[in-house]
Amino acid sequence: MSWFDAIIIAIVEGLTEFLPVSSTGHMIITEALLGHTPDDFSKAFIVNIQFGAILAVVVMYIRRFFQSFDFYFKLAIACIPLVFAFLLEALIDQMLESVLIVAIALFAGGIVLVFVDRWFKYPDRAEKVLSSKNAFVIGLFQIIAVIPGISRSAATIIGGLSQGLSRKQAAEFSFFLAVPTMLAASAYKLYKNHEILGSVENLQLLAIGNLVALVVAIIAIKGFIAFLNKYGFKLFGYYRIILGGVLIALILAGYNLSVV
Repeated sequence: MSWFDAIIIAIVEGLTEFLPVSSTGHMIITEALLGHTPDDFSKAFIVNIQFGAILAVVVMYIRRFFQSFDFYFKLAIACIPLVFAFLLEALIDQMLESVLIVAIALFAGGIVLVFVDRWFKYPDRAEKVLSSKNAFVIGLFQIIAVIPGISRSAATIIGGLSQGLSRKQAAEFSFFLAVPTMLAASAYKLYKNHEILGSVENLQLLAIGNLVALVVAIIAIKGFIAFLNKYGFKLFGYYRIILGGVLIALILAGYNLSVV
């Protein structure tokens, strides 16, 4: 992986991590467009630069992380279903190599987002107290996002809306849930691929990737909350449908978008 590839992929990660469009899916597509052949390091890179993006949440909501034990208890409850995701590690790694899976997931998820605002018609509802049951259900929604292209952000925000949260409250809980989720995924991926850290160049690529993702994610989060409250999910849905449809059409037309 070149420095140029690393920076471009990190920008894509920072822009899309907290948007309901699938950051992993977009990074896989970006790899294909860059003509980069994935290896163990690139797969670990895609997971680990998400750590830089989640640091943006800590930076922007630092006071919320020092409020109460109940805050962490609810996050822990929501993380319980993730145990199932770790059992699917081999399958997930295979899906990380498929642009077709990403395209189908983008298209299908886009259809869902187009109708989400109709299903949950009270965007300005008062914030409710999140119960343990609410948190666990949101965690169940997060499991769906192990499929590249689904979007962890979209799944958990929809999960929050299904539990009666406002758009803003659902989005913010999705941000907070990303911290332990992606921290665990990043740490596990580094542990599994610790040999790659023997290279100074790879360490430098990880460092710059996380830094770029952090800066870009801060900008993206600020814009996303304001956009979501004003316009809802429909435009994100249309974007996903168009992107997924174009990718499916290109693949069916014989274009090689494989990253393997």
